[in-house]
Amino acid sequence: MTDYYYLQKDGEKTGPYNFDELTDMGLEVNDLLMEDNGSKWRPASDMPEFYDYFRWRGYLFPTEDNLAGFWWRALAYLIDMFIVVTVAYIAMPDLLIKIYNAQLNGDTSEAQQMARVQFNLLVLGIATLYNSILEATPLRGSIGKKICRLSVVDANGQRLTFLRALARNAGKIISNLVFYVGSLNILWDEHKQAWHDQWAGTYVVINNPSRYL
Repeated sequence: MTDYYYLQKDGEKTGPYNFDELTDMGLEVNDLLMEDNGSKWRPASDMPEFYDYFRWRGYLFPTEDNLAGFWWRALAYLIDMFIVVTVAYIAMPDLLIKIYNAQLNGDTSEAQQMARVQFNLLVLGIATLYNSILEATPLRGSIGKKICRLSVVDANGQRLTFLRALARNAGKIISNLVFYVGSLNILWDEHKQAWHDQWAGTYVVINNPSRYL
């Protein structure tokens, strides 16, 4: 690790500064730094020596050690689906009762099939909004993810904007459309990303990875 860095401010090279001086100045992840013996500007988020400082600031950088695996994410998904289906039942109890009774009676009429489609669309809409809203808050994830100590972040370890979270969860519909193959991609992807994570540039990380080692 170098002793001094130059900081780019308004396009101008300033410094040199040492580590403590930069952190006391409130260094941000997108600030450009150059080592005193270097020749290239790099974002501060790309320099490992500042990782602990940024974690203290609340950033959760996706790294090899803290990327969440498939099974933790699957558990969070099951918890969230229980919550979403419960909300859907509260919103339209008559529809769910109608579907349940039809299932018991073996009713496969077109009307019953349409009722199932309506309920599935309701669940899909609630799930998309539920996840998008919570991922864009300081929680950085759904209730299921919080129970499993997971967070959804961008490449800089920051929480998502609502639009990015919405894009991620809309992409999840396509990702899971055929046998959940897009989500199964987590099992073999280098960065443990589902398709919708790759499209939105997002990562799911464990808040305290040492807890699971």
